[in-house]
Amino acid sequence: MKGFIFFGLIAGPFYFAQSVQDTLKTHEIESVNFTRRLPVSKEIINVEKDLNQKNLGQDLPILLKNQTSVISTSDAGNGVGYTGFRIRGVGGTGINVMMNGVPYNDSESQGTFFVDVPDLASSASQIIIQRGVGTSSNGVSAFGASVNVISKNPEEKFYLKSDDTYGFFNTYKYSAEIGSGKFWKNRLSLMGRYTKIHSDGYIDRASSDLDSYNFSALFEENKTKIRLLAFGGKEKTYQAWNAIDKTTWETNPKYNFSGAIYDANFENIIGFYDKETDNYRQNHYQLLWEQNFNEHWNLETTFHYTKGKGYYENYKQDAKFSKYNLPNLLVDNQTIKRTDFIRKKWLDNDFYGGVSTLYGKFSNLDVNFGIVGNQYRGKHYGNVSGVYFPDIFEHEYYRNQSVKTEFAGFAKAIIKVNQFEFYGDLQLRNINYDTKIVQQGDNEGANLNKNWLFFNPKVGFNYKINSGKLFISYAHAHREPNRDDLFANPETKPEKLHDFEAGLEKTFGVVSLTTNLYYMNYVNQLVLNGQINDIGEFIRVNSGKSYRMGIEIGALAKLSEKWNVSGNLTLSKNENQDFKNETPTGIENLGNTPISFSPSIIANALVNYSPAKNFSLGIQNQYVGNQYLDNTNTEDLKLKEYFLTDINAKYTLNLKRTEVDFKLLVNNLFNRKYVNNGFVYESTPFYFSQAGTNFLFGVSFKFQ
Repeated sequence: MKGFIFFGLIAGPFYFAQSVQDTLKTHEIESVNFTRRLPVSKEIINVEKDLNQKNLGQDLPILLKNQTSVISTSDAGNGVGYTGFRIRGVGGTGINVMMNGVPYNDSESQGTFFVDVPDLASSASQIIIQRGVGTSSNGVSAFGASVNVISKNPEEKFYLKSDDTYGFFNTYKYSAEIGSGKFWKNRLSLMGRYTKIHSDGYIDRASSDLDSYNFSALFEENKTKIRLLAFGGKEKTYQAWNAIDKTTWETNPKYNFSGAIYDANFENIIGFYDKETDNYRQNHYQLLWEQNFNEHWNLETTFHYTKGKGYYENYKQDAKFSKYNLPNLLVDNQTIKRTDFIRKKWLDNDFYGGVSTLYGKFSNLDVNFGIVGNQYRGKHYGNVSGVYFPDIFEHEYYRNQSVKTEFAGFAKAIIKVNQFEFYGDLQLRNINYDTKIVQQGDNEGANLNKNWLFFNPKVGFNYKINSGKLFISYAHAHREPNRDDLFANPETKPEKLHDFEAGLEKTFGVVSLTTNLYYMNYVNQLVLNGQINDIGEFIRVNSGKSYRMGIEIGALAKLSEKWNVSGNLTLSKNENQDFKNETPTGIENLGNTPISFSPSIIANALVNYSPAKNFSLGIQNQYVGNQYLDNTNTEDLKLKEYFLTDINAKYTLNLKRTEVDFKLLVNNLFNRKYVNNGFVYESTPFYFSQAGTNFLFGVSFKFQ
């Protein structure tokens, strides 16, 4: 173990050091160039170079699992379907995810559901991860990190491309892509892609049927660039969000009790409902306009609209008619109060708005000014149908609706003074959340109207040294509670965060080193209490005061033309201060306790060997330390440490006008039995099982 940690120290984040070098060679939007200079902890990932080799159908969080301070999770156990990630121990609701600067987090739950945009990496050129608060962004404040996925532009020449994958658990991916190249006086280019992904999942019945598409049009003339993007997907997944208790995990880790149908005495399972599924469609439309006025001023404006609609379905056995606002039935002079129902809970939402940023670039001063306006409208409603009474069909038993409106403005500046670059960032953000019950039923919804006004300042500086820089920054951020927080407790307080960061980026010969110290001091932090609601989302509570502090170290060592080694190491301490726990007998003060899902060590070591230009072999190792399922510091609620090894290989066959890539990805090479996610129910730990050794094999064709 000590040797592994040492290797992680001398190796480092290949994705950070190498990707920045590659990115500098390409033209990117001004926001990316500005972000690169910020005194914050960040990684800029070149998708084609850094992720392509293992992009075989698994979701984006799984592709990012070896990034600094990242832990990825999968409900189905094999990286397809519902997946998520945590950065510095902060879950998806605390990570601000954007697509081309447009918020992707759900406005109400603040969660990120990558299952709705399958094969996202195939349409991306770069992924920018800022750990900590980072810079002012569009959407909910980052309380652990922000992730911005930048779409790729259509290529300049005509091409046809196909990506196909097959592997364990009947997992397959079919993808076709076409690019027009530049036409119409060299000003317009188009690109389109369609992907079909299926997997039976590692967990029983945890199947996924995913469709995605991406269309991009790029117009360029003189100092004007206009991009039109349409992308989205449709998913149907069998529910696997209930997990299993520890005893079942030890004896039958693939077991899934979702959809179980019991006998009349509820003693034995007699079957499973085959439509216990989640069904959702999400379409995104973005218009991005970049206008260069002169050598000093550049304007970026984005208009966006997202449409989402879908439901999840359950078999509800022996339920009361009154629960669904239905009268009892009289059958043969006998009053029937209970029966079996098929329940569907619907979400129908619209999200739209715009963001505009003006960039000024002078000899020793860079500035930008931005305004943001977004609105979300969501309708929640539920229908039931009778299993044995077909006259009860799609009866609506509750409905509520919500409107969330956000306006924000920000100003940023970087001033260069000799070897220093001083950075300032001021953001004012106003949010109004109004939700109303239209039809009362099943304890769904609430009547609330909340308004928050947040001022978020950030300052810092870079000090340039030979082949590198030192940086120090401070950021103050606020974040509003989400829908579930407010429904559980309407008086839930917004979170506050003081984030202190200090880092070094430097190259020593063939080794590129990055080191970052951080201290994140929270007030009223909303932490996971280890429990989940009825759709598998984690429930959070205000923990009072808490902090996260640590060091992140990484490097890239380019040993030769054939050998690269890299890795990263995070050592951290994450504690609730004077934590109080509510029990049936009252409130108990537990003192300082570890924050849930926050291991004190995360390490990755990667080796890449390229004996020829057309062949490469990579080995990725990840170690994750112990972590707790809740905040009570209970030994029985601890997830044990685990160490994983993956390998991938790529061979390229160059033919006339055609390039063929053969890819192989082997996950969990040594067949480790481990758990990286779970929850607590009535003091009992429940686990999400992860797959043992499994592989994916892919073939890509590109004709041009």
